[in-house]
Amino acid sequence: MNAVFKALSDPTRRRVLQLLRAGPMSAGDLAENFPVSKPTMSAHYAILREAGLVEAVKEGKTVTYHLKLSVLEDALLGFANSFSGAGAGESEIAAPSLDAANEETSS
Repeated sequence: MNAVFKALSDPTRRRVLQLLRAGPMSAGDLAENFPVSKPTMSAHYAILREAGLVEAVKEGKTVTYHLKLSVLEDALLGFANSFSGAGAGESEIAAPSLDAANEETSS
C-alpha cells in the first residue's frame, strides 16, 4: 500500500491517472500534457507501474498505458478501513461504484 501512496503523492502522477481515466494512452501522448522531459515522465511511469496503478503494453516502439482502478480502489479501501477498526476481510466501507463515479464526472 505504501507504493500506491508514494505514487499518488506527486501531482504529475495524479494527473497521469486522471488522463488515463478517459482510456489508454501512449507514453508520448501522455508526455505532451506536461512541461517536463520525456526521461522525467519515464521515471513517473515507472513509479506508477511499480505501484500497480498502471499497466504498460509495448507494441513495437510504442508503450501504451492502461489504468488499473482495482489497485487504487483496494489501497483506498484499506486505508479507510485502517481508521474504522475493520480487520482483514471486513470491509465496513463499501467500494464506490465506478458507474456512479463516472456519472458524477460527466455532469
